[in-house]
Amino acid sequence: MKLSRKNGLRASAIGALVVSGALVLSACGSDNNTETPAKEGGKTTTSAAASNIDCAGAKGKLLAAGSSAQRNAMDLWVKNFQAACEGVEINYQGIGSGGGITKFNQGQVAFAGSDSALKDEEVAESQKICTGGGKGVNLPMVGGPIAIAYKLDGVDNLVLDASTIAKIFDNKITKWNDPAIAKLNPGAKLPDSTIQAFHRSDESGTTQNLGKYLSTAAPADWKHDPKSKSWPAQGGQAANGSSGVATAVKDTEGSISYMELSYATANKSSTVSIATGAATPVAASSENASKAIAAAKVKGTGNDVALSLDYKTKAEGAYPIVLVTYEIACDKGNKAETLPTLKAFLNYTVSEEGQKVLADAGYAPLPAEIAAKVRAIVPTLS
Repeated sequence: MKLSRKNGLRASAIGALVVSGALVLSACGSDNNTETPAKEGGKTTTSAAASNIDCAGAKGKLLAAGSSAQRNAMDLWVKNFQAACEGVEINYQGIGSGGGITKFNQGQVAFAGSDSALKDEEVAESQKICTGGGKGVNLPMVGGPIAIAYKLDGVDNLVLDASTIAKIFDNKITKWNDPAIAKLNPGAKLPDSTIQAFHRSDESGTTQNLGKYLSTAAPADWKHDPKSKSWPAQGGQAANGSSGVATAVKDTEGSISYMELSYATANKSSTVSIATGAATPVAASSENASKAIAAAKVKGTGNDVALSLDYKTKAEGAYPIVLVTYEIACDKGNKAETLPTLKAFLNYTVSEEGQKVLADAGYAPLPAEIAAKVRAIVPTLS
């Protein structure tokens, strides 16, 4: 079905996106992911997580790097793909979106993972690597919520809105019993203690998506560059990667940070419900994030499927702080020696089989229409 840039994705497309919650990170890949012999004439596997993977000429080593937000999903995909395709090695480094795009535009990796679409200048730079008139394109692969995780003894159901989140991370609200927080949490025993706010030290699409949310939903309180992948505000404490900020929150009383839901769940951290203007504050969950992602609009053209998200949604049960992670690849001019493996792997990740395993890792599979568009594009990469 042809997508319109003006039409939001239909809510009906996400019926299969409801998930039961994230598993602990070490469980990603599943203990019941057992292999069966390859089928005659091709290398395939049948498992609890995936079956009928088409290796399609994949061989050798494929290097990739980028988003730590999708690292847990990528680990699961890589495990299944390598089990199916003998002699293939997929090496994905979760170094952050900015680092991944840098490596891609330097020709060091076959594709990059990013929590935000390429900027115009990054597309222009990619044309030096994507030969024959090619350029880097954004292929959405997985979505999910950015949780605001915290550790505060005696407070289990914290509610914040965009304004208070902006002021906390901009060092304008520094105490847990600040009147703005107390107003949103009547009856909560908020301590008179300093808020320990952590942010990412590396360039991150997660940082950028949080910035887009805050600058859109609380423009009076967050005046920093929403396009920045680097942390733009003063104050706070820094940690590297999603795992770094997740560990910092787990280990620090009075702390707060932002991270993908799977990291918060793995560390058993409490997460904030967001007061959006809907009747009830919205909890961070894959199901609630899916409701927001379903309203996304395609802003890319041609083979580029960059999305525009609605950070100001007030729909009931729609969690507004969301991200969609992309795989960045050349539409033309990919290296001949890695192209078959690149296409086979991305064909798997966006396939129904590849998308189904995401629920077990705490992610939201792509809405059906977006997945169909990406499935049509991957075989055309050259």
